[in-house]
Amino acid sequence: MHVRKELEMYEKKFWLKFYDKHVPENIDYPRTTMYNAIFKTSEKYPDSIAYDFMGYESTYKQLIAQIDQCAKALSNLGLKKGDRMTISMPTTPQGVICFYAINKIGAIASMIHPLSPPKQIEFFLNLSNSCFVLTIDKVYSNIMKIIDKTQLKMIILTQLGQEKINIPENPKIQWWKYIMAKSYSQISRSDMETDDLAVILYSGGTTGVPKGIMLSNYNFIAEGTQVATWMDLSDKDSALAILPIFHGFGLGVCVNAIFMGGGKSILVPSFTADQVAELIKTKKPNLIFGVPTLYEALNRNPQFQKSDLSFLKAAFCGADTLPHTTKEKFEEICKHNGSNVQLREGYGLTEAVTGICAMPLGEYREGSIGIPFPDMLMKIVEIDTINKAPIGQEGELCIHGPAVMLGYLNKPEETAKTLKKHEDGKIWLHTGDIATMDKDGFFYFKIRLKRLIKSSGFNVYPTQVEDVLYRHPDVLEACVIGVPDEKQVEKVKAFVVLKDPNKESKEMEEKLINHCNENLIKWSCPREIEFSKQLPKTLVGKIDFKQLEEQEKERLKVTGKNFGE
Repeated sequence: MHVRKELEMYEKKFWLKFYDKHVPENIDYPRTTMYNAIFKTSEKYPDSIAYDFMGYESTYKQLIAQIDQCAKALSNLGLKKGDRMTISMPTTPQGVICFYAINKIGAIASMIHPLSPPKQIEFFLNLSNSCFVLTIDKVYSNIMKIIDKTQLKMIILTQLGQEKINIPENPKIQWWKYIMAKSYSQISRSDMETDDLAVILYSGGTTGVPKGIMLSNYNFIAEGTQVATWMDLSDKDSALAILPIFHGFGLGVCVNAIFMGGGKSILVPSFTADQVAELIKTKKPNLIFGVPTLYEALNRNPQFQKSDLSFLKAAFCGADTLPHTTKEKFEEICKHNGSNVQLREGYGLTEAVTGICAMPLGEYREGSIGIPFPDMLMKIVEIDTINKAPIGQEGELCIHGPAVMLGYLNKPEETAKTLKKHEDGKIWLHTGDIATMDKDGFFYFKIRLKRLIKSSGFNVYPTQVEDVLYRHPDVLEACVIGVPDEKQVEKVKAFVVLKDPNKESKEMEEKLINHCNENLIKWSCPREIEFSKQLPKTLVGKIDFKQLEEQEKERLKVTGKNFGE
């Protein structure tokens, strides 16, 4: 009876009582396109700044004019409703303008990293069936290496920086600055529907091959409106867009959500701690969104440590688990410099555009990723089932709501494994993440299901071990993986970057293992520590544990053992 009562509580949104006063339970989302939604913002805030790029500021009225000009140019060059166009750009006005121009035409934007190698570019272009691409002149040669193996009809190039790249004339090449300066006849907005496919983003490729994630206009409008509402955004707010636009977090939160609320997005094309610290000091954004490595880098930056931070309204961390020491240090610096901001963890995944859950501005719970945004539902199910888990029990996190993707591009079987109908008749996204929910409806992320280490029959959470390692004063970075072991099936191995590389030694390895033994149960402790000068990072700056696993796998081939078995 007690368990049944607990399970019934899932049907109630009992987290609602923790919503800030300005946050409603439900939002009336416009049934329109992304372009039309931004156009509405421009009517409300025509003279407010939409974006700031390296000192150049554009109002919303100017932004719409730029988008309209780009849409006319693309249409004149032959891009039609239903066509796919790849944007392979850093976070710049060109990439942002083109994104919404494609939407106005009714075409579909496919977002990829500008520094992708030729083979990967070929894969993305063919998976999306792109006929147009926008990219920077520096990577022109990578496109040309594979152009004959694609459907590309047009390459639009833009120059960043002063260095001029010699590009031979080609009828398939157009330059951004020229097409944006020409006169064209007016084009009407497309009759694209709100539920139509609008954007293709890509997963990190947990199975080796990235999947195309199909997202609709409605997905982006809903998620953007949810974030804007949660933050109580207006034209008085500004945010640093540090995360790249080919990533859901960067595109969905740092650009689209800010535009939905009428705020200013400060576009940052490349990231260094010095550069971001300078932008925080000079631009004074009241919102910062980032990944743990960004906050750790800021913590160590002398300029950030002594900058006035009294203007900060909120700071959120996502995309990876936030080490407790990083959080504490950031908050300590903020407090010393005039801000009581707490670094709050949120949660999201590209299959739901990005963030769909965060800590309310008026509440805080240690270690929690917060509560769902309006209209989003979250629950925990027992692993490999659709059965609800009791409150407090670990299980797989599932999500339902208007931000959830249409599915994986050309992968119906993968889609069916991820989007499942439950007993309530709703379609739920199975995230592959292990989490818990407390009695108040606050969620706690534990680990990626695929990252769980099984040691001597016990579950080991790498993030928990990493958090303990980060608490040691000599540790700068840490990553934990499982490696095959005859006795334990898997043993815990840690890769560590020390603040002072000269301290690397067998004695230091023993010190760190002893430090773990003092804070963790036996089977969670590393049996081996390997020192590195730096750890591999993903495209958005997360520590790439999968690359370390692959390196170990290659190393262990010599022994004849199978990694992870």
